[in-house]
Amino acid sequence: MRILMTLASALVLVSCSENTKSSPEGKTSTSETPKAVPVSETRDTVQRKPVASYSERTDNPLNEWYFKVQLYETKQTFKYLMKLQFEEIRGEDTLIIPNLGFMPQPVIQKGLDSYSCIIGFNDQDGKFRDYKKVYVRNNTLKVTALKHYAVTTR
Repeated sequence: MRILMTLASALVLVSCSENTKSSPEGKTSTSETPKAVPVSETRDTVQRKPVASYSERTDNPLNEWYFKVQLYETKQTFKYLMKLQFEEIRGEDTLIIPNLGFMPQPVIQKGLDSYSCIIGFNDQDGKFRDYKKVYVRNNTLKVTALKHYAVTTR
């Protein structure tokens, strides 16, 4: 019985010591990661300038026209206004970035085709996640969702 109690005590000591780390000063700290500070669903101030943009001059020899996509903040932290332009065709759409626990980082990258770009965001590791494609087909401005994202909690 005494051996069983000694073994149980040793097991408890070993399992407790695995969850702590010793700092250079000799202090012990737990290995738990700090809780993320929640990001507010609304912004206190909304920037008037675009937070991301892409522009490419069209091949029109008579006019100085552009294919242009710009993202603007809205009052809602994870929602952006997309302003689109191809020559004199203009449009608007919305981009909703998932709440990953930190301020969203919208990004616009050049697409593979002429007059196209990929809109997305950087994740917690700084990796670009493509989300929507803006492009021109038959002189029509189009937006297509490439992927859908969701955040779950365990």
